[in-house]
Amino acid sequence: MRPPRFEGQSAVRGSAQFEGSPRFEAPLRYVALGDSLTEGVGDPVGDGAWRGWAALLADGLAEEPVGFTNLAVSGSQTRDVLERQLPAALELRPGLVSVVVGVNDTLRRTFDVRAVAARLDQVYAACTERGAVLLTACLPDPGTMLGLPGAVAHPLARRQRAVNTVVHALSERYEALHLHACEGEWTTDRAMWSADRLHPGERGHRQLALRFHTLLAERGLATGPAPSPEPEFPAPTTSASLWWLATAGTGWVARRCTDLLPQLLTLAADELRHRARGTSARLDLRASAAVSAALSVTEQADAV
Repeated sequence: MRPPRFEGQSAVRGSAQFEGSPRFEAPLRYVALGDSLTEGVGDPVGDGAWRGWAALLADGLAEEPVGFTNLAVSGSQTRDVLERQLPAALELRPGLVSVVVGVNDTLRRTFDVRAVAARLDQVYAACTERGAVLLTACLPDPGTMLGLPGAVAHPLARRQRAVNTVVHALSERYEALHLHACEGEWTTDRAMWSADRLHPGERGHRQLALRFHTLLAERGLATGPAPSPEPEFPAPTTSASLWWLATAGTGWVARRCTDLLPQLLTLAADELRHRARGTSARLDLRASAAVSAALSVTEQADAV
């Protein structure tokens, strides 16, 4: 694996810390990969366009202009990032790549943490082998954010925890700069979230951008001004938020969960059955075993 590319410095393996005052080769090109979160859903800037945390981060990466390309597409899963977004990203020869994806995988009937791990492993490897600095993040589970009943929320939470564990492990393996965003006050602060409770609002996107900027600045890699935590635009009114949720927002959720709903009912019934028997821990152990197996497979693949 080739270390990240810096001008005059090299990475210290295994610690994501750098000697001296490293900096990106100029001009810096930043490419963002992912789903609706990175696309910017929840942070509108007029005319139906989204901005989002990645664009806010790009503005503060350097004093000079940064080449920024956002390849994230709403609804994307890890397969879409690997097969569609990654090839386009590599053609741009980026010095910095963010990969934040996985929630949509958990909302599908076909969810398989082994497949998620294998795809992320390939994406991370391809980016770092080209010398790019890699940004990653783990995220809150959608069941909790939506306030779903426990029997339904727990299976979704278990899936998201599995994805987060994979992201943690692979981020360490590839020396990514990782943002632990799956918990904390920001997840329960309604001011940070849009009406659908799945996407950050402008404040939330700014919080993500600011925290990523801090990670980069601590290593001398972000030299521009930090994104402001204060919103630029007024928050949507309650009526506007409810209207969006009843129209576009509800449709967004429905399109991503349609094939999951029948299975989710089965998962909920299984959850209740184990709870009644006092054997819920078995479900957690089963999920942990699947994650361990998935990471073991990626380790073997990387060793070949």
